[in-house]
Amino acid sequence: MKLMPRQRFEPAGDSSRVMDEPLRLVAESPREEATTAAEPLSFEVFFHREAQVMFRRLCAVTGNSAEAEEIMQDAFLALWERWERVSAMEDPTGYLYRTAMNVFRKRSRRAALAIRRALASAPETPAFSEIDEQQDIVAALTELTARQRAALVLTDVLGYSSGEAGRALGVDAGTVRGLASRARAILRNQTGDRT
Repeated sequence: MKLMPRQRFEPAGDSSRVMDEPLRLVAESPREEATTAAEPLSFEVFFHREAQVMFRRLCAVTGNSAEAEEIMQDAFLALWERWERVSAMEDPTGYLYRTAMNVFRKRSRRAALAIRRALASAPETPAFSEIDEQQDIVAALTELTARQRAALVLTDVLGYSSGEAGRALGVDAGTVRGLASRARAILRNQTGDRT
């Protein structure tokens, strides 16, 4: 294997250029650079430049694209309302991210507060014995015929008289009383007098 002699890199043109001189990264011509420096950053340009990246990052933070979009909209709205001050800042993108994270934290605190309030106002759950009793009654009701259940519900639960229940079922009042009486006896036998 033959080694090549080390070559020295010589930049094209004037090689006396100082290495400490800053490089130009954006402007292609002096005229374009002058207009870029004099022209303030518009909100529309800033939005189009930052929105897509901001959305992806907020999706990663929230884990939810709909929430990320809402936070992003709130953050950009806050910047738009103060755009004269924000556009004069050294780092408007940093201010955008701080605003978005503040919106995210505020929404999280609000959601946690809403959950605490909902839990505080939730009705007390019944004891296991009450739940067992309700399940026993429901199971016992399934043993009744449809007419017995209807008569029992109309008279005992809804408070209809035998005559009103009879008209609703299309039978006479005596039949309703007999159906309800048999239904109560069946329930007492199955639930052990808890009804």
